This record gives sequence, structure tokens and C-alpha cells, in this order.
Amino acid sequence: MRSLSLFVLLTACSADRFDRPSVAAASEVPRASDTVANGVVESSVRDSSAAGRSVAPATPRPSARRADTAIVRGIYVNRWAAQSPRKMRSLIALADSTEINAFVIDIKDEFGINYSSSDTLVKRNSGRAGIIPGMQPLLDTLEAHGILAIARIVVFKDSVTARLNPDWTIRKDDGETWRDKEGLAWVNPYHRSLWDLNIRVAEEVTRLGFDEIQWDYIRFPEPYKSLPAQVFPGAEGRSKTQALVGFLELAKARLNPLGVRSTSDIFGLVTSVNGALEVGQAWEPLSSVADVLLPMVYPSHYPRGAFGIDRPNADPYGVVYAAISKAHGRDLKLGVTGEHVRPWIQAFTLGAPPYGAREVKLQMQAIYDTGYDGWILWHPGSRYGLFEAALDRQTVTRKKDWKPGTPPSPPAWGRRPDSTATPPVTVTPPTVPPPTVPPPTVPPPDTGKATGAVPPPPPPVTPPPSD
Repeated sequence: MRSLSLFVLLTACSADRFDRPSVAAASEVPRASDTVANGVVESSVRDSSAAGRSVAPATPRPSARRADTAIVRGIYVNRWAAQSPRKMRSLIALADSTEINAFVIDIKDEFGINYSSSDTLVKRNSGRAGIIPGMQPLLDTLEAHGILAIARIVVFKDSVTARLNPDWTIRKDDGETWRDKEGLAWVNPYHRSLWDLNIRVAEEVTRLGFDEIQWDYIRFPEPYKSLPAQVFPGAEGRSKTQALVGFLELAKARLNPLGVRSTSDIFGLVTSVNGALEVGQAWEPLSSVADVLLPMVYPSHYPRGAFGIDRPNADPYGVVYAAISKAHGRDLKLGVTGEHVRPWIQAFTLGAPPYGAREVKLQMQAIYDTGYDGWILWHPGSRYGLFEAALDRQTVTRKKDWKPGTPPSPPAWGRRPDSTATPPVTVTPPTVPPPTVPPPTVPPPDTGKATGAVPPPPPPVTPPPSD
């Protein structure tokens, strides 16, 4: 394995806290404002007059960016794993020996910022959950190993920013801050200053060397009836979906000129539900403003009977095939082609049956069968040893030529009875004993003594023949 000394040397003193899980949870983009000179990408400088500052130009990097990778197959790296040199060595070794070529790294999650920022606004909202030590050496190491660096940024479930900026929060009817079932405050998706904060995080880590931005929690909180009604200052009659589209539209406009894709996680149900979910997500509106959509089509998250499948968690191929084929069909109607859909794969167990390499491989095959090559494995603790047997050694295309109406074709090795189903009740017919045949009665030798009967005369004796 190639040397990791650069990253390890500068991060050896970091605490190994990678086992602490996070709470949660491409189309080729033209770079209109990029020019290539002497093999270097030069991006235009965007003036952010609303924030009263100029954004520095992106750090020049070779034009053959890893962001142009046609096939993206990655793993999720939570904040604690990213802060641990030991864990990062292990994950890089996994990528070196398999088809993994991308890391989705927590850069801003529910706990705050996971790097040392030089942006004043970002620093004010950084949180206190530690940071990745030696970010630049880490990114240099990933580049040396051919690993795409993708920054995961949690947007609207942001209790740190909500605590520090109470005016940015969702409210109740009485004007107080609204809180979810966990007691956490959410920021208001209509608030433009919040949009700018998150996009500034993305711009800053792009300059550090990240190749792609992945927005998470691009949604409103669930409006449970058991909770107070949600009030959104500044909505001004706009729908929830319009707010999400507005943010993603602005993010894409500011990030694409820097040579990176702006992508978004969405609920798996969005691929198959007509219209918008209560959290604001809808396929068609979001598809046009995200370079890649990443539906979380985890089989364990679907209710019984979804897609006509009695127990979705026991049929990973069937669920993923049904969900992603619907996404592909909807994109084709919009004229969207290429690797625009990159599903999340369930690499964890939630209910029966337990998930291992077989279940992960079936999800991969369903993605290939629906016409896509890319995917990301999700394990909340970033532990993938149990699933390594599902990974190929080389990153090669495996997608099929899918068309609407193409039936699923699960591999023969993946077909097995549903071990979680209640076995059928077998009714055993009553046992009818065979008829009893009494044994034959053998009379005792008749001597005539017992009854006084006269025995029959002896047979006549034939004299021997005479000479």
C-alpha cells in the first residue's frame, strides 16, 4: 500500500473516536466559467456582495480532476472516523484493495463544523465536537490514492446554528423556537443568511481540495401531529419544495464555476411518490437543480407491502430495483441522462434478516440492472469489514442498458426463501391404524390325552421289495 506518512505524521496525536456514530443518517457538469491554461483550471472569482466580502479563487488544480470520475463508488466516513488517523489508514487500505474510489466525509453535521475554518461567519457557528486534524495532508493523501473527496454538509437539521442564531429557527405559533421529538431546534429553510452560511462552507472546503459537495437534510422536519405546528418566518407564500429548490439552485450556481458538483441526499420514497412529501422533497423539482441525487433506498425503511413486496427488508434486490427504476424513468421524461442517480446502499442491520455481504451485493446488482454504475455504502459507524466480500477488486462499469418496462432479473445466487416469514402451518392428517389381523392359532399337539379322543391309526407300513 502506498505511503500514508504525510497524513499520519501530522495527525498522530489525534484521539481515536471513530466508533461514535453520526446521528443521521453524477451527471457530468459543464464548467462554463472555467478555462484551462497550462493544464491548470482557472475559475472565476465570485463576488458575494450580500455578505460584504469577496470569495477567493479556487486553489488551482490539474484539469484532470478526480471529480470527472464517471463511476463513483464510495463509503460514508463519519466525523469521528475522519478525526482518527488509525481509522483513516484502515479505510484508505480498503479503497486501495477494492473498487471503492470515493469517501463521503462529514464536514458539517449535526454537531457542527469538522474542520478549521478561516471564514469568520463559519467559525462563529462551528460547534465544539472537534475537527479533523491535518485536513490538507488528509486531502493530499486521498488524492495520491485516487480517492474522490466528497464533503457531506448537513443543512437544515442544524441545532448548533439554531442555538447560536435563534432568529434563524423554525417557530411555534407563540413565537418560541419549535423543537422536534428529540428536543432539537431546526433552522428555517426559508432563511437566506442560512443558505449563505452553508454555501460558504462548501466554497471553503472546495478551495481546500474537496471534489464534490453533498448536501444532506435538504428537507423540512416531519410535521408530527403530536408536536406544535411549525411556523416559517419569511415564507411569503412559497411552498416547502420551492424553498429547497431555491437553495439548491443557488448552491449549484456558486459551486459549478469552482469545478465541483452540487449533489443532494433525498428520501428513498421520493423516487416513487407522486408530488411532494410533507418534508418538501419532490423528484422533478429537485432533479433539475442537483447535479446528482442520492436517494436513500434502504430496504429496511420501506413499509410492508411496498412495491408489492411483503417484507421489503428481506428482498434488497427487489426494493432497490423497483425504487431506482422509477427514478430512472422519471429522469428520462425530464431529459436527464448519465450518472444523475447515485443511490445509498444499506450496509447496516435494522430488523431481520441481518445484513452482510450478500445483501449489499444484491443492492449493487439492482443498481447496475437499472442502468447506473455508482453507489455509496452507509454504515453509521463507518465500519465496513463485514461487507468487504461484496466489493470487487477493480472499478469497472457494470451497468446494463435499462429501458422503462425492463423487468427485474435477480441473480440466481440471490434467490432464497424469506427466512423472516412465518412458516406455513402444516396440517397433519390423523393417523388411522391399520386393521388388526390376529395371528394364526396353532393348536397344541393332539395326543388324545387331554380330551380322551382316540388318535387316528398310524399309516400302513409298506414292506420292502423282495429280491
